[in-house]
Parts: sequence; structure tokens; C-alpha cells
Amino acid sequence: MIEGHGDDIYRYRDKIRSNFSSNIFSHADLSGLKAHLNKRLDVIGNYPEPEPYTLEQMLAERLGLSPRQIMVTNGATEAIYLIAQLFRERTPEVYSPTFSEYESAIQMFHNSSSEKEGNPHIVWLCNPNNPDGKVIPKAELERQIKADFSTIYVIDQSYANYTLASLPLPHEMVQMPNCLLLHSMTKRYCIPGLRLGYVTAVESLIEQLRHFRQPWSVNALAIEAGCYLLEYDIQNFPPLTEYLAETQRLRSALNEIKGVTVQETQTNFMLARLEKDTAAEMKEFLIQHYGILIRDASNFTGLTAAHFRVATQTREENDRLIEAVKAYVYR
Repeated sequence: MIEGHGDDIYRYRDKIRSNFSSNIFSHADLSGLKAHLNKRLDVIGNYPEPEPYTLEQMLAERLGLSPRQIMVTNGATEAIYLIAQLFRERTPEVYSPTFSEYESAIQMFHNSSSEKEGNPHIVWLCNPNNPDGKVIPKAELERQIKADFSTIYVIDQSYANYTLASLPLPHEMVQMPNCLLLHSMTKRYCIPGLRLGYVTAVESLIEQLRHFRQPWSVNALAIEAGCYLLEYDIQNFPPLTEYLAETQRLRSALNEIKGVTVQETQTNFMLARLEKDTAAEMKEFLIQHYGILIRDASNFTGLTAAHFRVATQTREENDRLIEAVKAYVYR
């Protein structure tokens, strides 16, 4: 849990010039949000809403849902742990490699003694998937969910805004009694330091989840930020078609480096593998010689010490990454 994720820039501070380790665009213009929060700093002198009612109401209006079908959380990660706690008696299914917090949450809450033949299951899916950027087609997901209403499906759509692939929509999936969609305002608005996520699901599932949420789990500044971002809905990364085209250019260029293999992706990040050496060794080289931070992906279940992940940044930074990886591989 927590240890070993990307965006560990806090370990290196002034050494990093370009951050490829987090799956978001690192050059978002947050000036408007900062100015707004600066005017609202007095909110830290009082307790926030016990539950973020205001933000949930705004999201409901935006998505065409009832507030009872939405629960705002302290990042999508809080939602993962609440869901694991709620369904701790079910047999979990996680398909690796994927986001590690599913397994961490399961280990924290799962009652292994309940696993027996015929026990209902809970399936965890990241879509688009972290770390490889694969997307399960919408029609395939819907067929799977409708085929077995006894199984709970948790579909983490934190990177929904970073793909052109068709994904299940909240107003469609709240009709399914066995599906929970996870959403990340952190990713959508490029604000990883402000933890904001939410769950959409049928009212009965949201009501059960609320019983496990701690009071004041979403702080006052995060609520203020969420309301501001929804009101202005600023696109904090390049136009998606252009951004994904640049992603494919970066992928192709890295793939042309002998000794590097990059998987296909449908989003803004990609999973790669070195033929020789380890990702940890290359990561250290890139930090020390280029001020570039990548994600050592060796701690994803199912991957090797040679795997690494990068997320597309500006064209200039991407070119620097390409040259830096070449320098490492051909040294």
C-alpha cells in the first residue's frame, strides 16, 4: 500500500526536470484554481461538510444522476478500500498486471475463510488499465456484467478522460445492480496533490458504502477545488486527439531503440521492457544524468525487473526522454 507507486518525485526534489512517472500531464495550468483556493483559505478554520454533499450535488447535476447514486471520496483509492471492506466476504478476482491498490485493499479486509465453491465473487477491473493502457471494449464489459448479476464488478475508470475508446457511462451503469464505476477528478484535472474521486452506482450499493466512510474524509480545500473545477471544467491537458497522437509518436520512437520493447496502448501512458539491465538501473541513470523520472514498474504483479512505464508529456520533453533512453541503452 502506497510504497512503490509512480510520481515519487518527493524523493528527488530539485533533481527532476521532467516527470514521466505519473500517468497525468505534468504541465497543467492550475493558476485559476490556485487563485480561487487562495481566496477561500478561511475554510480551513472550520470543519468541512461531514460528507461532501455540495460536491456530490454538483456531480449529480453534471452527470444526470441522483445524489444518492454518487459518493465523493478522498481520491479513487479511498473508494477502493471502502469497496473491499464492504465486500470482504466475497471471493476476489484481480487480473494482473494492474493497479496494486486492489490487491492491497483485498489483503487488508478480505476474509479468506469465506472462500469456497459457489461463493459470490467480486471482479476488479482497471479500464483503461494501469500500467499497460489496454481498454476492454464497452460492449464486452456490458455483456460480462449482465451475464451474471450475482457477481459484483468494480470498474476503475480513473483514466477515462485519457482515451478515445468507448467506455461505460455513469447514467447507463447505475441501472446495473452489480456494478460500481470509479472516477478520478485527480486524474481528470491533473491535481494529484488534492485527493478527489467518486463512485457511481445504483442507490442501494452507494448507501451500503456510505456506512463505511469516515466523517470528514474529504477536506474543505478539496471540496472547494472540486466545486471550482466542475464549474469551469478546464481542460488541463492538450486536446486529446493531439495528445494521443503524440503518445503514439513517443511509443514508436522508443520502440525503434534496440533493446526496448513498448506495448500498444489506448491511452496517454505506455508499458515498456528493457532487453538488458533493470528498470531501476535505468531510472537512476536518467535521474542523475538527465533529470528525468520514469516509473520502475517491476513491483506490478506479473511484471519483471526490466519493465518501466512512462506517460506522455510535451513534445520537447518526449524528445529528451527518447535521447536519454538511447544514451542509456547504447552506453
